[in-house]
Amino acid sequence: MLRRKVPIISVIILSILVGLYLFDTTTIDKELMAETFVFDAVYYEHEQTIEITFQDKSKKTSLVILEILGMKESFQKTFTDIEFIERVSFDGPPQYGWETHPVTLVVEHEEFGKIGMKTEVHSENEPSKLIIFSSL
Repeated sequence: MLRRKVPIISVIILSILVGLYLFDTTTIDKELMAETFVFDAVYYEHEQTIEITFQDKSKKTSLVILEILGMKESFQKTFTDIEFIERVSFDGPPQYGWETHPVTLVVEHEEFGKIGMKTEVHSENEPSKLIIFSSL
């Protein structure tokens, strides 16, 4: 009876350890990401434009795909620089708030691989919104 339990218990423990290892390696260090990347989206009402800024302080980005979601005509643009400022015309604040038009980036980074970033637009007199990072 003991001979049957030892292999089963060993397999269970090994499975748990492998699961913890895989979980740990797929999570990203959000503090490191926040220190490495600058990403913001500001709405300037007097110009009726959104200014989107991106900078990679590590200088290891090879490609960035910018997209503004929720628009009638989807806005998407690709960059090969480690930093950019893009201005996009916008008629005014959306009826249901800026949450309906998140700004997203897909970044190909030499060290981090492919990562996603998402933030919300804010007015020029408001603080920057939280950046959500994800591993892709």
